[in-house]
Amino acid sequence: MSTVAVVPGDGIGPEVVAEAMAAVDELDLGIDFDVLDGVNARAYREHGTAMTDADFDRVRKADGVLVGAIGHPSVRDPAYGRSVLLRMRFELDLYANYRPVRLLHDRLSPLRDPDRRGIDCVIVRENTEGLYAGIGGCLRTGTDAEVAIDAEISTHAGVTRVLRFALSVATRWVCMVDKANAVENGGGLWQRCWERERLARPELSTSHLYVDVAAMRLVRDPDSFDVIVTNNAHGDILSDLAAEVGGGIGCAASANINPETGAGLYEPVHGSAPDIAGTGTANPVGAMLSAAMLLGRLGHTDAATSLRAAVERTVAAGRCTPDLGGDLDTRAAGAAIRAACR
Repeated sequence: MSTVAVVPGDGIGPEVVAEAMAAVDELDLGIDFDVLDGVNARAYREHGTAMTDADFDRVRKADGVLVGAIGHPSVRDPAYGRSVLLRMRFELDLYANYRPVRLLHDRLSPLRDPDRRGIDCVIVRENTEGLYAGIGGCLRTGTDAEVAIDAEISTHAGVTRVLRFALSVATRWVCMVDKANAVENGGGLWQRCWERERLARPELSTSHLYVDVAAMRLVRDPDSFDVIVTNNAHGDILSDLAAEVGGGIGCAASANINPETGAGLYEPVHGSAPDIAGTGTANPVGAMLSAAMLLGRLGHTDAATSLRAAVERTVAAGRCTPDLGGDLDTRAAGAAIRAACR
C-alpha cells in the first residue's frame, strides 16, 4: 500500500488534480491519497504561512507528492511559492527536474514543417542550485540608487549528480547546455564535470550547446534531441519552450525527484491559470501525465504505460479540451481518458 500526498493548490489546480486522482483510483492500485486542502494562497493570506511543519511532515512521510498548482494573483509575495514548492524541492533534496516532452498529435505542433515536428525528448534540469537558490540581496531598495544581486550557485557535487542522472536515463544521446562562453566560473565548473562524466559513459553519444543555440535548435529541429541536461534557469526556460513545441503547456508534465532516496514531487507545469478557474476549460492532460510518472516511480509500470497510452488515444481522437482542439470540459476530458484506460 502506497500513500500519495496531494496538494491541490490554487486556481485550476484542484480541478486538474481531481481528474488525475480519479484516474489513479480507476486503475485500482491500492494507492491512498492524503489530501492537503489547506496548503494554498488563502491559507497564506489568512495565516502568513501556507505549508505548516505538520503539513510538511505529511509530505515527507508520503511515498510521493502530486501537486495541482501553486500561485494566485491575490498573493504577490514570492515567499508564498518558495514556502511551498521550493521548500519541498530543497528540504526533500529533489535535485533533478525531469521534463519529458512528446508531441501527442501532429495537429498540436506550432511548427510548419511536418518532418520536424516529432519532438520526443527529456529535459533534465538541476533543481536545487543556480539562480533560484535565493542567494543575494538588495541595497537602497526603492531609490534611484537601488542595487539588486542574485548569485548563481553551482557546486561540484550538485552539478555532478544531475549530470550522472541525465546520463543514466538516456538511451542514445545527451546534450549538455550551458553559457560557459559568457558565465565563466559556473560554466567552467559545468564543463569540467561534464567532460569527466560523459567519458565515463562511452556507449552514449554526447554533445554540448550554448543555451541560445539550443533554444534555436529546439524550434528548428526539435526531433534531433534525446536528453538535454542543464542548470536551473536554463532548464526552466528550455523546458517551457519544448513544451510549446510539443503541443502546449497544458500537456506538460514534470517530476522533481531524488533518485537516491526515491522522494518525488509530480506536477503539471501550466500554473494555476486563475483566469479560467471554475470555467471547466482547464486541460487535465498535464496532471494526468504527471500522475503516470508518479505511478512509474512507485513501480506500477504497466499502469503508467496504460495511462499515457489512454491520454494519447483520446487526444488523437479529439476527445479533449478546447486548447487541444476538442470540445470537452475538464471533467469530460478526464472521464474520456479514464474510459480509454479500461
